[in-house]
Amino acid sequence: MGNLCACLATQPVKKKPIKRLPNPPPQSNTSNRWTRIRSSRKEKLDDALLQEQALAAAILFQQHQQNGSLPFDRSASLRYPNSSSKKSSNALPRSSSSRARSLTDPLLQPHQLVNQDVKLDDLETNHFVLVHGGGFGAWCWYKTIALLEEVGFKVTAIDLTGSGIHSSDANSVTSLSQYVKPLTDFLENLPEGNKVILVGHDFGGACISYAMELFPHKVSKAIFIAAAMLKNGQSTLEMFSQQATSDDLMRQAQIFLYANGNNQPPTAIDLDKSMLKDLLFNQSPAKDVALASVSMRPIPFAPVLEKLSLSDLKYGSVRRFYIETSEDNAIPITVQESMTKESPPEQVLRLKGADHSPFFSKPQALHKLLVEISKISST
Repeated sequence: MGNLCACLATQPVKKKPIKRLPNPPPQSNTSNRWTRIRSSRKEKLDDALLQEQALAAAILFQQHQQNGSLPFDRSASLRYPNSSSKKSSNALPRSSSSRARSLTDPLLQPHQLVNQDVKLDDLETNHFVLVHGGGFGAWCWYKTIALLEEVGFKVTAIDLTGSGIHSSDANSVTSLSQYVKPLTDFLENLPEGNKVILVGHDFGGACISYAMELFPHKVSKAIFIAAAMLKNGQSTLEMFSQQATSDDLMRQAQIFLYANGNNQPPTAIDLDKSMLKDLLFNQSPAKDVALASVSMRPIPFAPVLEKLSLSDLKYGSVRRFYIETSEDNAIPITVQESMTKESPPEQVLRLKGADHSPFFSKPQALHKLLVEISKISST
């Protein structure tokens, strides 16, 4: 966000005596400047800490994957803890991106921050459960987690089977229920009477839909972010086929894996690393593209083929919200609009200038929408 400078030009006064007034008290420009410098340094340190935690998790996974084992069980969910340094509840959340902010993603001013007046006790639930998209992992939410936790929300980020640092091989996943098991296990173990806000990105939209059908009484709201929001009897593959053309970026980037032999159906889909930026991160900071390039894993193929069984009584009873991403090259805005027209949610919101990964490209704006949706009361 560019700075606006006000230039004051003094006009010469002729033929009139000048009455000199006492000089006004000097303003503490130096103090303000050093305050801004200290704030900037602190923000960079916070950014570096978040980035190091995410990169460390990715490197740790790769090291143990090469060794053929993982020293810990990640069969359920991964939750990123709070930073060890406690921050004041009045501190303003900041984007973890160190890039120059564009006009479409300005730094939010204090009077614009919705979380200034968030009263968590008045919400139906203050617990967000974040579900990543195909190839991603819980690591992709690190900015969103930090921003939400900073204002008091409870956040759980799930690693689906064969994703993130989950110990399973994506090629071994043969059904949607197996793929979504870490999420359904989490919801099954959630105490009765407790509810969460499910957030699904990309293929994670189909995953939260599956969970909504099983546990509608445990889901307060469902938020789809550039996600597959399907109808009953529809598969994610069918949704993606709506955009398939010969020059489609997604089709060009796909690499099918055949763990059971080339004469058998594909077991997983990988993405060409050289095309990740253009496909998924065309508006995202370079450091997040680098993080994704060493963290993304193949997408299990069988769950993408599976048709969802969704009922009005269960799935249809959960309040749905859709967040569109206007600069999306993976699920173009036309496909997103088609899904919201065919299965209208309660509200459709749009992130201008966001690519397919708004948790990287528009973290502050995404945070604001998530908080706003959490505050919408039932009528």
